[in-house]
Amino acid sequence: MVQEIYIIDDDDSSIIVFRELFKNDKEYKFISVKSDQIDVALKNIPAIIIINEDAIEVDVIDLCKKIRTDDDNSITPVIVVSSNGDKEHRIEILKESIEYYIKKPVNEKYLYYTVKNLNRLMNINRRISPLTGLPGNVQIHAELKKRISNKEEFCVLYLDLDNFKAYNDVYGFLKGDQIIKFTADVILNQVHQEYQENTFVGHIGGDDFIAIVPGTRCEKLCQNIIANFDEKVTTFFTPDDAKKGYIEVANRKGIIEQFPLTAISIGVVVVDVNRFYNILEIGEIGAQVKHAAKSVVGSSYAIDRRVPKQ
Repeated sequence: MVQEIYIIDDDDSSIIVFRELFKNDKEYKFISVKSDQIDVALKNIPAIIIINEDAIEVDVIDLCKKIRTDDDNSITPVIVVSSNGDKEHRIEILKESIEYYIKKPVNEKYLYYTVKNLNRLMNINRRISPLTGLPGNVQIHAELKKRISNKEEFCVLYLDLDNFKAYNDVYGFLKGDQIIKFTADVILNQVHQEYQENTFVGHIGGDDFIAIVPGTRCEKLCQNIIANFDEKVTTFFTPDDAKKGYIEVANRKGIIEQFPLTAISIGVVVVDVNRFYNILEIGEIGAQVKHAAKSVVGSSYAIDRRVPKQ
């Protein structure tokens, strides 16, 4: 994937330097942007923004504030390169949540590896769910592969929410995000209360989560997650809906349908030594057992302990 890096200067003096510096790195694309075009540029959400303070005609502090207050670029890394050696000036820029202030003259190798390492760090961070802060699919797959390779015994819990779409339709996506974060907190807290070490909790995406715990028995954990979730999830509904125990949603034909309050379903795969040889096998069984859990009205869990035929 090509990483677009914006160079903010008004005389194009920097773009040549960066293109030459990264001429052998085809995954980087450097784009020169005038300071008065920053609003247009930010819409494209670059991988990194580099500001040549000596070559812009606007106040660098104001420019940094504009970048940081843009919702889509609140976490885009920013590097300011400048010949201004005043310590207070440097601190004022860093106060605007700017990652690096590099004083000229710049060592080219230092600049090269600063950009490379900052981009690497952002790629790692982007694998983490920005909503829940939990690791995503790259780390989930790596964790499962590691445990299979080490011939560990463990349980994999696949968790997701029932009637979540109906909730979003009635209460909106912002409220839906709150339930997602609440669910992540419930899973994390209960896993850490039950197990002291060797656990993993990940966010597959949307309302889908995964938890990996040591050993082959996790009934108590499933029960605690459900009890804690059911006890507190009603706070995300109006008192009237919580009392009724359901919400009403109009379908595509305009007919009002009733949906139970949001619940959590857990499908568990028990991974004995040598039962599985790759993560795809675990995922297939996980999908089946979670489907069994979701067939029950309300929060529930189902555990698969089948031993494959020899």
